[in-house]
Amino acid sequence: MRSLRRSVIDIGTNSVKLLVADVADGGAEPVLECSEQTRLGRGFYETHLLQRGAVAHTARVVARFALQARELGASPPRVIATSAARDARNPEQLLIAIHQSCGLSVEIIPGEQEADWAFVGVRSDRRLRDAPLLILDVGGGSTEFILGNGAARLFSQSFPLGTVRMLERLKPGDAPGPDDLERGLVFVGDYLTSCVVPAVASVWALLAHEKPQLVGTGGTASVLAALELGLKSFDRERIESVSLTRSQVRSQVERLWGLPLTERRRLPGLPPDRADVMLTGAVIYHAVLSHFDLPTLRVSTRGMRFGAVLDDASLSLRTRPVGG
Repeated sequence: MRSLRRSVIDIGTNSVKLLVADVADGGAEPVLECSEQTRLGRGFYETHLLQRGAVAHTARVVARFALQARELGASPPRVIATSAARDARNPEQLLIAIHQSCGLSVEIIPGEQEADWAFVGVRSDRRLRDAPLLILDVGGGSTEFILGNGAARLFSQSFPLGTVRMLERLKPGDAPGPDDLERGLVFVGDYLTSCVVPAVASVWALLAHEKPQLVGTGGTASVLAALELGLKSFDRERIESVSLTRSQVRSQVERLWGLPLTERRRLPGLPPDRADVMLTGAVIYHAVLSHFDLPTLRVSTRGMRFGAVLDDASLSLRTRPVGG
């Protein structure tokens, strides 16, 4: 089957990401992946207003990524925006800025769509197609929880629990202490108990005979694996081959929360611009492992963007004229 070269630009609360991929036979082979932090959610959660500087920075990055995609022969990028944009009181500022910078339109997608694409993206890895899975996509403004068994998606919901959102609420400071960590763990534990467990309980019971494998997708999970491996550059094969035990994740949490920001920025495997939000992201994974009594975290680098690019290719084939 002839492959289709497709591209997706994902505007998140913390960063903008580009995926250019060749799509064929239900799979996506990455050609280029880029990420740049624009922190669209900075200063957002008190007013729910997108800040002018963050909007302008985001629009510039989207324009640059769109040019890179075109230079690689991809179709015009599908631009999607997630938590911060859909929660904002002024999303039109972002849409106008991006259209003016590169002529592209933006889809602000609901959390349920985010979760659906994360499920499709993770399952594009044939190693994860048949097992019961609890997929977590931890983003800057929200976390998507997806339960699946083989091709059956049993539960998917987006919760307002994200790394930037938590960071702005907890304000741990550049040199957090044990009390800061304890506050973070209690906060996530209470949220899981009050919001996530009641939502997922009936579906979780269906998998009581076999606990699902926890799979993390998104930047936080990949960085946890890179920290454990001490990687100095992105290595998909090594990241996706690792299973982090609950004690390894706890050790990384304690390590991160025990270092000042300047030292965290020097850790192999941790991009310097993620050294602040990694605190809260690591806590979310540790809390989920503990709360649901799961032994390991498997990492997937094939999340929502892979699902979106597969959907875009499928849409193109469905709408192509006969003989086209």
